[in-house]
Amino acid sequence: MSYRYRRAHGWSAVIVLLLSVLLTTAQQRGWLPAVGQAAIANQPGGYRIDHFIDGDTIAVDMNGTVETIRMIGVDTPETHKPHTPVQCYGPAAAAYTKQQIGSGTVRLAADPLSTDRDRYGRLLRYVYLQNGQLLEDNLIKNGYGFYYPYFPFSKSDQFAADEKIAQTDHRGLWANCQPTPTDSGGWVSNPQS
Repeated sequence: MSYRYRRAHGWSAVIVLLLSVLLTTAQQRGWLPAVGQAAIANQPGGYRIDHFIDGDTIAVDMNGTVETIRMIGVDTPETHKPHTPVQCYGPAAAAYTKQQIGSGTVRLAADPLSTDRDRYGRLLRYVYLQNGQLLEDNLIKNGYGFYYPYFPFSKSDQFAADEKIAQTDHRGLWANCQPTPTDSGGWVSNPQS
């Protein structure tokens, strides 16, 4: 190899390195525009909503098959569970979930500590919105749902802290309902009046 070729090749590597550092910094600092719906829909785990079930459960179209998704780590008040009355803030939680997702797509992610499906056959997944936010996190910290402590999952500490903030700040159901603690460390909403 000639000296000139090695020198030019060395500069190319430096330029590529500098560009990658600049791009990474720009992404981390929010200098680049947010990822749009089309980009999220084309990412692995991105799916179109088929219909809404309640605040913590949605149905998505997974390549032609409709799958029911139960969100990991959050429990919203009930809206149509058999033999259970509609609970305080259940309709508000369902409306919030629908408003947050809209008619767009969501990205689904499994948790390595969680099972793939629950006892009802629903897929257990984290639900990420088009803007990259985690829906479960938004539900809990804005007082639309409770942290679900009954099964292990990797975001457990984060969700417990979010619940404490919502409770202390009297957000959502913490201001409008009289949640009752369970024997297992969770909460349940009272019937809607």
